[in-house]
Amino acid sequence: MTRALDTILFDLDGTLLHFSQDAFIAEYFAKLSKVFTRLDMDANMSIKAVWAGTKAMVQNNGRRSNAECFWAVFAEQLGLTDEQRKAVEAACDDFYRNEFDSVRSVVARNDVSKRLVRSLAARGYDVVLATNPLFPACAVTTRLRWAGLEPRDFLLITHYENSTYCKPNLGYYREIFAKINKAPEKCLMAGNNPVEDMAAGALGAETFLVTDCLENESGEDITAFRRGTLAELEKYLLSL
Repeated sequence: MTRALDTILFDLDGTLLHFSQDAFIAEYFAKLSKVFTRLDMDANMSIKAVWAGTKAMVQNNGRRSNAECFWAVFAEQLGLTDEQRKAVEAACDDFYRNEFDSVRSVVARNDVSKRLVRSLAARGYDVVLATNPLFPACAVTTRLRWAGLEPRDFLLITHYENSTYCKPNLGYYREIFAKINKAPEKCLMAGNNPVEDMAAGALGAETFLVTDCLENESGEDITAFRRGTLAELEKYLLSL
């Protein structure tokens, strides 16, 4: 028997937004490289520093925000002073608010996301955007709008400033449940990655693996998960 749920957590990339992760990364870094070039930085070395900072966020232990973790490693990799780091951070924020929007060219049309999120809210559910917090809030907002949604559609949105863990660390999900003051058993996590998103099930949350843009590089056995397309998730949730 299905438990009484009152909160739905959604992953963003590959779940509410349909695209190939490889295509997204290629287009994203092609655009981001131009920011570093304009700052007279070596683009290749800067992208390597971005990856190093990203790895540090994934390994974050909760002692500082992911943003602090990222920029400390990024600056260390490139030998930047505090003043230089702040200038790069400001330029990147400007990029995410403006040029980053052109990366939406890799996004496939998807009519379900907006309808589903707003239908759930209309039915009294709390809705959380549980996107892996590797980006600043402005970048998450830009990507969210590609799905036709706005920050006001969500009770909480995770990003690198307000998070101290990343998926699949259970600390990430514990942090969410604490912030929204909800028991995991009252929540469902929907995402397209059996490792990163279905990890919430270990804390007692219900899960749903979205298969439209399934990411399963490690070849995990997914047969035990409730799963289906985003449209099938919509049908399931609205039938509860």
